[in-house]
Amino acid sequence: MRRNITLGTLSISDQGKKYVNEALDNNRLSRGKFTEKFERMFAPLHGCDYGIFCNSGTSALQVALAALKEVHGYKDGDEVLVPATTFIATSNIVLQNGLKPVFVDAHPSTFNMNPARIHDALTSRTRCIIPAHLFGLPCDMLRIVTIAERYNLQIIEDSCETMFAKCDKWPVGSFGDISCFSTYVNHLIVGGVGGIITTYNPEIDEICRSLIAHGRDSVYTNIDADDGLSGAGLQNIIERRFKFDRIGYSYRATELEAAIALSELERWKDNIWQRRTNASMLTGLLYNLTDKLQLPFIPDGFQHSFMMYPMILKYGNRDDLLMYMEERGIETRYLLPLLSQPVYQKLFPGLDDKFPVSQHLGRQGFFIGCHQNLTYEDIDYVSEVIHDYFKRAQC
Repeated sequence: MRRNITLGTLSISDQGKKYVNEALDNNRLSRGKFTEKFERMFAPLHGCDYGIFCNSGTSALQVALAALKEVHGYKDGDEVLVPATTFIATSNIVLQNGLKPVFVDAHPSTFNMNPARIHDALTSRTRCIIPAHLFGLPCDMLRIVTIAERYNLQIIEDSCETMFAKCDKWPVGSFGDISCFSTYVNHLIVGGVGGIITTYNPEIDEICRSLIAHGRDSVYTNIDADDGLSGAGLQNIIERRFKFDRIGYSYRATELEAAIALSELERWKDNIWQRRTNASMLTGLLYNLTDKLQLPFIPDGFQHSFMMYPMILKYGNRDDLLMYMEERGIETRYLLPLLSQPVYQKLFPGLDDKFPVSQHLGRQGFFIGCHQNLTYEDIDYVSEVIHDYFKRAQC
């Protein structure tokens, strides 16, 4: 029987619907109590004091780098280290900030930025590192932090694909100067198309809030800031609430998205447990195919949240396998080819050949869904389809 095995899932809970209706009943579509509570609850789960909810994970990354550029005085053309295997947004936001992305090859087992390759990419103009925690697995942050401290570099954790996972007992988000997460529908918490910036630094928090609101004076990044004021306090707000301190963006999210995201956050433990259970079951079912498939690897001391389930076809035609799966209702994606993308071939011609691990992942890698709405029967079906493909290939 053909099934529909999707990459992501959307199942708004009764609590989520209640929160959305409450926001509507309050006639509140812009930032309100659900946004504030979501930010307040999310940040400490990832080792930070401040959370800033915005309209996408990509916007979060763009604003985060703009904030560091302002605070630390980066100049146009300064360099930022990014993974050679990642979603294109990680490096696009470097270009959008007038900086230069310098790529670092992937680790062949984890698919994340390989710390052993970072020194090869460092120059006198390197200012920042953006490691991306891919598919739910943290990067080797202890080694990356050590390098950043040695060379006085800032870190932005691109954690759009990873929440609620630890590296050596510390959660993703707690290692960098700023961290960025996504609440897009295929990700670990669903809020629509939203993102959240986290930091422990109050100055960065203030700048990020300003940047997502057109660069507005930080005294009035919340429309409730003038409630209950009078006299000199109100006069101060009146004078400053239409004042803009920097070139910003319109990246605010809605209260409705925050209401949904909050309801998802309240049940994160159950959802992550189910994702990890699904992944463990699938790994067990596919274990006898490890001569043909490279399955996910979790280093000692690391946790994996399994936003997706990545694999590498060790030999043969990957696209034949993916077509076989797609025709049987299993949605697939390539494993984040970046430097082979048409736009990057124009911007960085020939660069793909210089990163052999990432090139191999882009040609032979793929991922499938591992979300909490998949049943054990769905996982069995995925295994059966993959096994059947290799049986037919041997005929």
